[in-house]
Amino acid sequence: MPVEKSSAKAVNLDVSKRTAKGPSKTLEVFPNPNPERRFDINMECPEFTCVCPMTGQPDFATIRISYSPDRKCVELKSLKLYLWSFRNEGHFHEAVTNMICDDLVKVLEPHRIKVEGDFAVRGGIKTTVVVEHEKKKSRARK
Repeated sequence: MPVEKSSAKAVNLDVSKRTAKGPSKTLEVFPNPNPERRFDINMECPEFTCVCPMTGQPDFATIRISYSPDRKCVELKSLKLYLWSFRNEGHFHEAVTNMICDDLVKVLEPHRIKVEGDFAVRGGIKTTVVVEHEKKKSRARK
């Protein structure tokens, strides 16, 4: 029986030359491709962790972000690295959820944004923190 030749190409799996990008507080943005239209962007990070400032134990959460962009959108890899940067930091649930919202508002200046921190049960209590921000409408000049 004839042997078929594979069409697969060799892939260099040498990871010694690759550099992994670690956690970062830098949120990168790109221009909104449709600034004339209102639309929502919804994202979910089910693997968020930070540290309880009281006990030093890890807190696990799903972070949900929903925003209506104005001129800028957040780049997803930078968002992932930004959320990852909280992994070894001590924050109360309320503080870290507000911090994420504030940082996103600062770089995006969205029409509106909602950040939800849905934290896992700790000590028999489940906590969900919801933070919302809406751009102030400018007054029409007379």
